[in-house]
Amino acid sequence: MVRSMTSHTDLPTSFWGYALETAAFTLNRVPSKSVQKTPHEMWNGKRPNMSFMKIWGCKAYVKHQKSTKLEPKSEKCTFVGYPKETKGYYFYNENKVFVARTGVFLEKEFLTNSGKSRNIELKEVQQQQDIEPEVEGISQAVEENPTDLETQPLRRSSRERHEPGRYGFLVTTHGDVILVDQDEPKTYEEAVASPDSEKWLGAMRSEMDSMSDNQVWTLVEPPEGIKPIGCKWVFKKKTNMDGNVQTYKGRLVAKGFRQIHGIDYDETFSPVAMFKSIRILLAVATFHDYEIWQMDVKTAFLNGKLEEDVYMTQPEGFVTPKNAENV
Repeated sequence: MVRSMTSHTDLPTSFWGYALETAAFTLNRVPSKSVQKTPHEMWNGKRPNMSFMKIWGCKAYVKHQKSTKLEPKSEKCTFVGYPKETKGYYFYNENKVFVARTGVFLEKEFLTNSGKSRNIELKEVQQQQDIEPEVEGISQAVEENPTDLETQPLRRSSRERHEPGRYGFLVTTHGDVILVDQDEPKTYEEAVASPDSEKWLGAMRSEMDSMSDNQVWTLVEPPEGIKPIGCKWVFKKKTNMDGNVQTYKGRLVAKGFRQIHGIDYDETFSPVAMFKSIRILLAVATFHDYEIWQMDVKTAFLNGKLEEDVYMTQPEGFVTPKNAENV
């Protein structure tokens, strides 16, 4: 599959690693005859979204981060994969690989030129298997006299097996590489059952206290005919520059994908600061020689009132016992 992918592009063979990761990424999201569900659905419990997937190796125009009025607003790059840490795409241009959230993909142009391919020589390295001479003799005996054969037990490897460190990431400190544990719980049940359950519960209590102080919701009886949207806990470990866990954060988020446009909402907002605004403030402070102070806001809220009536279920683990049916 990797050889086929690389043969239809003008990328050097050194990009076989990106092709291999993209092949595995794709195969995990397509059905198979051996199982009823895709590997992605079996692992995550939900069907994968395939709308963002693109043809590997096709050209794409990616918008410049910085550009002047006379320079082009975008550059032509090659799509080479999907990053694991964030949503977006890997693009290659001018001897560098970078990540961008989106781009204009020239898939039709790629399909038009798909008939042109080149021969790719990839060497496959296989580990030499430990085969006993008796086993080789059995194979030879089967070829010569398949009816006269005495079966013997196969040799099994006695090497110790260890679980791979799937949930870690590498941090470099003073030339040394250490593995930091990043096994953040995915659900409330995992959080309360983990060794750091007290810290996760403290983070959730802090979030609930913040919700109460800001009067985010009012507990009411569910109206007839209304199906409330759900909510879930999102857990995150914040580390310092040395890779040590500094803060345990628990955030309660509503499942907004259940809302219907025109019924539950009309507009969407995101409380995110623009870098241009920050640069302007820093430029003004530098010009007037102002002193700049920095503070860490523990919880940020978008200051706005909902015009629609939105009903949400109570957070898991913090359901009011007397009014368990309320929303």
